[in-house]
Amino acid sequence: MNRTSLRVGILGAARIASNALIKPARAVADVQIVAVAARDKNKADAFARTHNIPRVFDSYNALVHDPDIDAIYNPLPNSLHHEWTIQALRAGKHVLCEKPLASNAQEAEEMARVAEETRRVLMEAFHYRYHPLALRVAEIISSGEIGTVRALEADFFIPLFFRPRDIRFNYDLAGGALMDTGCYCVNLLRWLGRSEPRAISARARKTSPQVDRLMHANLIFENGVTAKLGCSLAAFPPVKISAHVIGDAGELHISNPFVPHRFNGVRVETKQGTRREHFTHEPTYNFQLRAFLGATRGEKQISQMATTASKICA
Repeated sequence: MNRTSLRVGILGAARIASNALIKPARAVADVQIVAVAARDKNKADAFARTHNIPRVFDSYNALVHDPDIDAIYNPLPNSLHHEWTIQALRAGKHVLCEKPLASNAQEAEEMARVAEETRRVLMEAFHYRYHPLALRVAEIISSGEIGTVRALEADFFIPLFFRPRDIRFNYDLAGGALMDTGCYCVNLLRWLGRSEPRAISARARKTSPQVDRLMHANLIFENGVTAKLGCSLAAFPPVKISAHVIGDAGELHISNPFVPHRFNGVRVETKQGTRREHFTHEPTYNFQLRAFLGATRGEKQISQMATTASKICA
């Protein structure tokens, strides 16, 4: 193994790890997936065999404290992000933590504080932020082509029929539509809104008194920009993944801002006419892993991008 490689261990045998980390590690030089841990050792063994991971631990604690691991990928349920990310940071590991970073603001602030104290990289896995589509949207807005931004919209609806045992519908595990697909919308709106929003109104459909399966909300930012978000884990609408930026000199219509490697497009409308742009279908996770690797190496430009991604959702 190349000793300059970033050696990554995975907490839990989550399905998302394959697309979010294991496949990208095959495309990104100098990243090695070296270990996995799960509370169910049999599950961890099966996961390791499937993905050719050389080492298996029977506890998260053992993996986090292994001296031959440089970084941790944390795809555990939302409610466990805080505990195990902090343990990993204090054990000297960099952490790529699945979104949302934490169950609440207090936890996120503590995680950010520990990352600063330990001088380790903590990146929240909003993979779409590193894709050329997202970077181009930010560039168009910054150029002034559509003028001053006045309003934003973001929607992320996917068909996920209610299953009582699904962790995404479990309040104790910080589940719900807003915490799942909705956190993408919040992250995008805060990034493009460039100030802090507050909720004006919200309405939800729930699977239980504390867990939403559909959410619509209206927001207003400190700078006067208004925003709407919609998110759902229900079966209606079947699929809607889009964003809309309204400026005083034009508009941006964004098709699939959150999973742009599946399909994507940006339509720019101004008085000068309409233009359409399309972008690479290379997985967003590849771009994210390159950014994470660069941040762990102290590459300034990428490190700043990684830090911003963490702060935006914290």
